[in-house]
Amino acid sequence: MGNNKLLGKVAIVSGGARGMGASEAALFNSEGAKVVITDILDEDGKLKAKEISPDGSSCVFMHHDVTNKDNWAAVVAATIELFGQVDVLVNNAGVFEFGGIVDTTLDQWNRTISINQTGVFLGMQAVAAHMSGRKTGSIVNISSVAGMTASPGFIAYGASKWAVRGMTKSVAKELAAFGVRVNSIHPGIIDTVMLQTFEQAGDGIRDAIRQRIPMGREADPIEVARLALYLACEDSSYSTGSEFVVDGGFMP
Repeated sequence: MGNNKLLGKVAIVSGGARGMGASEAALFNSEGAKVVITDILDEDGKLKAKEISPDGSSCVFMHHDVTNKDNWAAVVAATIELFGQVDVLVNNAGVFEFGGIVDTTLDQWNRTISINQTGVFLGMQAVAAHMSGRKTGSIVNISSVAGMTASPGFIAYGASKWAVRGMTKSVAKELAAFGVRVNSIHPGIIDTVMLQTFEQAGDGIRDAIRQRIPMGREADPIEVARLALYLACEDSSYSTGSEFVVDGGFMP
């Protein structure tokens, strides 16, 4: 059991079927929140929700394509109908692909921007009026250290994560007067399925990256989830429009 830091709160976590999103959903629930996990990975999402709340009373799964505006409207409406409100949104869903300026295809670019950037925009837009009307809310956008430094070799991903950082700061200023906070988390190298992409890029790539981390290891997803919890709850009541880095010292 946690410390009930989110008691009485309702959270939506996109991309919550596995990885960081799954850890965030489980931690939020343990701290008293009712949680809606959304994802396109239906089976994984249903299993995770059942694992967190076997009777479905405090955690449910909803199929959700974050690039679809109507999907966002449906998820928010269903969450309000089921649990009465939305207090926290974690825009966690994202994809990663290698590709520099010469070899990134337009399809790769559009897919990455659509999920990582447009998905976050649509998510913030979908909850903004509801949260503002209630004069309370916390939006946590998962960016990356790639949104704070140059990203040679994966330009679309880097561009999308810089955009998340910028949108976060803009929307934070728009919504501050309405009691809604918006912050971004910038993970470094996290031990998730996405990290396997580095292994596919070539032998030794993952080890080479690990050697650049001063703490000498990748993070566990729970280490990102704990930071998301801080931003979701009242512990961070005076923080908005800010970047929070969790990277083991990876950033220069």
